[in-house]
Amino acid sequence: MAVVLRLARLGKHKAPIYRIVAAEKQSRRDGRFLDIVGTYNPLTSPASVSVKEDKISKWLDVGAKPTETVRALIKRSLPGKIEAKGITKRTRLRKLVGREKSVRPRRRKHRHSTA
Repeated sequence: MAVVLRLARLGKHKAPIYRIVAAEKQSRRDGRFLDIVGTYNPLTSPASVSVKEDKISKWLDVGAKPTETVRALIKRSLPGKIEAKGITKRTRLRKLVGREKSVRPRRRKHRHSTA
């Protein structure tokens, strides 16, 4: 059973509020979860994040892996709780964008013969 810390969407149409939950990786986004560890409201200015530090610590110690978004929210609300991991998707994309494109031969334009 792989456990992840991720967002579960609540709220109305065009007015989302998210729960930060510990859930099995196989379960649906808004489906069954094991524990509620916090909330996230992106509509307030600035966005409000409330987390339960003891529950976050418990699930991280057990081996739960946070998604990139949840990792960023935890870093913002509890600095020092999560250390930087190796390569994330975002840094992988940055490396790919920075890499030079492979040089391909130019396609010749097709010349029509006039007869």
